[in-house]
Amino acid sequence: MSGLPAFLGITAFWLVIGVVIPLVIPKTSKDRGLIQTCVIIAAFSGWMFWLIVFLAQLNPLIGPELHNHTLHVMIQQWGRRDH
Repeated sequence: MSGLPAFLGITAFWLVIGVVIPLVIPKTSKDRGLIQTCVIIAAFSGWMFWLIVFLAQLNPLIGPELHNHTLHVMIQQWGRRDH
């Protein structure tokens, strides 16, 4: 299964947060530039955090460690499937 739909959906979500929300901030606010900057940085940071976690799950470097006893119990309970 491809991760492209999830990638595009979450990227669109963070893009909306980082682009649309700063434009909605009232122009009467004296700290408008600071608020916009904080929202954009927060959106980019949230997207980067999600992207790193997403990519780490696509190709994990470390697999689960199973002991021989655990494997024997799994085979006994679930049966053996030979492909």
